[in-house]
Amino acid sequence: MADLSEYKVGIVLSVEDCTGGGNKSKPLRACQVNVGDEANPITVVTAASNVREGSRVAVAVEGSTVITEEGEEMKITKTTVGGVVSQGMFCDSRMLGWAGGAAGIAAQIPESIAIGESPPLVKPRKGESSSTDAIPPVQVEGLYEKKLSKEEKKKLAEEKRKARKAAKEAKKAEGE
Repeated sequence: MADLSEYKVGIVLSVEDCTGGGNKSKPLRACQVNVGDEANPITVVTAASNVREGSRVAVAVEGSTVITEEGEEMKITKTTVGGVVSQGMFCDSRMLGWAGGAAGIAAQIPESIAIGESPPLVKPRKGESSSTDAIPPVQVEGLYEKKLSKEEKKKLAEEKRKARKAAKEAKKAEGE
């Protein structure tokens, strides 16, 4: 397992497309990332689809070591990717040794962990304390409602018809 103390929590400041014109591989994006030194953000080129401006992600910075899919250690160095110099790599859950999460999807870090610190040793869960706990839950009506049977639909339609007919008759009586 890689040494997580080498990694840093970063926040994505900007995202720009850097995919070459004839390239048929995944679209690449160059991200400016603050990993603790606001005055000197680093550039990370990624194909991770979940990275947006404002994303808080785990970053393997230049000089750190990651474990490849084959289980081998790889030292992170400055590398030109898609014509842009990349100074690090976004980590997915597997690289951090976390249970769950998809390969190739940048691991998201909660706001409770400061920029520039090492990512947590275990995957943060939604139920754990963080600054987002203060947000009240949203009630979405109808999401899990029971579907109506044919009889219930017919009864509902009949009630609507009767209500329209009564309103029409009331309007007609009012006009006389």
